[in-house]
Amino acid sequence: MNIKIPKTMDCVDIIKPGGPENLRITTISVPSPNKNEVLIKVSAAGVNRPDIMQREGKYPPPKGASHIPGLEVSGTIIKINSKYSKFSLGDKVCALIAGGGYAGYCVAPEAQVLRIPSGLTMSEAAAIPETFFTVWANLFYNKMLSPGETILIHGGASGIGTTAVQLAISFGAKVFVTVGSDEKCKALHKIGANKAINYKKQDFVKNIKKYTNEKGVDVILDIIGAEYFDKNLDILSKNGRLIMLAFQGGFQKNINLLPILQKHLIVRGSTLRPRTVKEKGLIAKELYNIVWPLIEKKLVKPILYKTFSIKDVKKAHELMESSQHIGKIILQT
Repeated sequence: MNIKIPKTMDCVDIIKPGGPENLRITTISVPSPNKNEVLIKVSAAGVNRPDIMQREGKYPPPKGASHIPGLEVSGTIIKINSKYSKFSLGDKVCALIAGGGYAGYCVAPEAQVLRIPSGLTMSEAAAIPETFFTVWANLFYNKMLSPGETILIHGGASGIGTTAVQLAISFGAKVFVTVGSDEKCKALHKIGANKAINYKKQDFVKNIKKYTNEKGVDVILDIIGAEYFDKNLDILSKNGRLIMLAFQGGFQKNINLLPILQKHLIVRGSTLRPRTVKEKGLIAKELYNIVWPLIEKKLVKPILYKTFSIKDVKKAHELMESSQHIGKIILQT
């Protein structure tokens, strides 16, 4: 197959750190894949919180990564720079990348590229990599959550949250979530959450203690950080695990360490972007072998809230920052 590759492409550029008004569409050269990378013609890209932080100047891309925002894409492979590849030109794929997704073309390490599960659209496929890699890496790859255990997921209506709910339920856990509206409570119950707590109306600490007969939960998946830290320790059971993925509620706080010692707790921080290609490749293999069949059987699915043209990237970022969405926000190129 001979695929003609253009010399230039449109992409989203961050003019300077700040608000969505600092995003613009510009034209740059199409990137070339390095060894063991592929070039993807992008059909859709997911919008994630780290994109917002990068735009604000708070989360710079790692060394060697594209300055263009965007950590996950779906599209078509049009060039392969590998002597022996499991892919062919023309394959429809989704990929986890370190940057460069808000563009017409992007490069991705072959180890982080996966064929699209059957039955999914390109927009649905673009909603998979960042959230599914993150949830799998933090709950199942290191066996932090086991069948029969209980888990509390803060930010349950986010892309991470809706993914974590479905996977935890699929693997036999009991799931509690916190969300910010009654509408979100209904949506989370619909996708399988056992209990959804509107934190604006209810005290989630009291409710978790009530729902667990004062035992607490085995695992907490947290995106809030400092604001919830003491409360999280209070409602973890003995040998409980607190997994921190973000700090939307701040990252500095004077804390009481006593519960960690008394209850033998594990407190773990995690980000996906700095992990090595090798480790991300191992996570990708587990997703393909274990989770892809669940997606193809429609037992688990990416939850899409709204899709925008990449030309409306400012509106997409404004929606993300409003926190009104339930599930994923997608850009179509």
